[in-house]
Amino acid sequence: MKKFNSYSLVLFLACLMVFTGCNFHTEADMDDMEEDMDDMDLNIDYPAAFVVNGESNDVDVINLNDLTHKDHLTLNGAMFPHHINMSPDKTRLAVAITSTDLSGGHEGGGMDGMSGLKVIVLSSYTGKIEKEIILPKMPHNAAFNAEGSELWVSQEDDHQSQVLVYNVGSWTLKNTIPVGKGLSEVTFSADGTRVFAANTMDATVSVIHPDTKSILATIPVGKDPVGAWPATNGYMYADNEADQTVSEIQVSTASVTATIPLGFKPGYVAYHAGQQELWVSDATNGKVVYYTKVNGLWTRQGDISTGADAHAIAFSKDGATAYVTNQGAGTVSIIQVAGHKVTGSIAVGKKPNGLVLRQ
Repeated sequence: MKKFNSYSLVLFLACLMVFTGCNFHTEADMDDMEEDMDDMDLNIDYPAAFVVNGESNDVDVINLNDLTHKDHLTLNGAMFPHHINMSPDKTRLAVAITSTDLSGGHEGGGMDGMSGLKVIVLSSYTGKIEKEIILPKMPHNAAFNAEGSELWVSQEDDHQSQVLVYNVGSWTLKNTIPVGKGLSEVTFSADGTRVFAANTMDATVSVIHPDTKSILATIPVGKDPVGAWPATNGYMYADNEADQTVSEIQVSTASVTATIPLGFKPGYVAYHAGQQELWVSDATNGKVVYYTKVNGLWTRQGDISTGADAHAIAFSKDGATAYVTNQGAGTVSIIQVAGHKVTGSIAVGKKPNGLVLRQ
C-alpha cells in the first residue's frame, strides 16, 4: 500500500509539473503567438469587399458570396487609416494613413510635424504588406493609374499641396506636382485620361494630365471640396462639404456643367450607369439620397436610410447591389439598387470609411 501511494504521488507531481510548465509557456508566449498569426498569409480567394476601419485601425474583408465578415487585415500599428484604392489588376490595395480622425470632416485636417503619416500597400489576396511609403504630410488617399504602373498620393498643405507620383514595384518617387491649398483626395476619371485633385481650402479642383504630369486647368467649385468622384458618363462629381452641393465637372472640357444643391453635407458621390442615378451619401442624417436628370437638371427622387454618418458607396459589378459604409454605426449596409431598399447590414470595425470591391 505504501509503495502504491509513493508511486502515485510521484506520478501526480510529474503531471503537475508538465501541466504547470505548459501553462507558463502559453502565457509567456501569447503575444508572440498572436504576432505570428498576424504575419500569416491569408487566402482571400473569394469575391471580397475591403472596408477600412478608421478607429479600429484595420481593414475588414467581407465575403461577397455569402455576405459574411470573413477576414481582417492588420496595418502594422498604423493609426486612422482613411480610404482605399485597388490596382487595375486587382492584386494590390493602397491605404492612406492619416493619424487623424477625419470622420467629422476634412477641412483643416493636416498639421505640420505629425508622425505616422504614410501609405500602406498590401496584397489583396494574402493581406501581406508589400510596402510602407513614409510621408512628410497627410495623405487623404492614394490612387493607382489606369495601367497600374504608378501610385498617386495626395499631400495636404495649408500653403501649397502636392501630388506625389511613385513607380509601382520599385516605389521610387517619380514626380512631385504642386496643386492648391489643403488638398484632400486625388482621383482618376473613369477612363483614366485625367487626374483630379480636390483643393479643399481653395474651393478648387486641379485637373492634371496623367502622362505629362502638367496642370491643365484649375476649376472653381463649391466651398470645401473633398473629392471629385468618377462616373462612367464622362463626368466627375465633386462633393462640397461646407456649401452642401455637388459640382458636376465634364472631363473632356474640364469645366463645371452643373451645381446640385443638396441641403445636407455630402460624404461621397457615386454614379449608377444602369439606373442613370447619382447617389450621394448624407452624412448628417445617415442616408443615401439618389437623383436622376429631369429636363436636364439633377432632381432628387428619394432617399435610403442606412446608418449614422453614411459615407462611401460602391456598386457591384452587375449593378444590382450597393454597399455603403456607416462611420457612426460601424456597419456596411447592403442595398437592392432597383428597389432602393436595404436588405441587410454587416457589423465591421469602428468608424468604417473607405470601401472597395474585388469581384
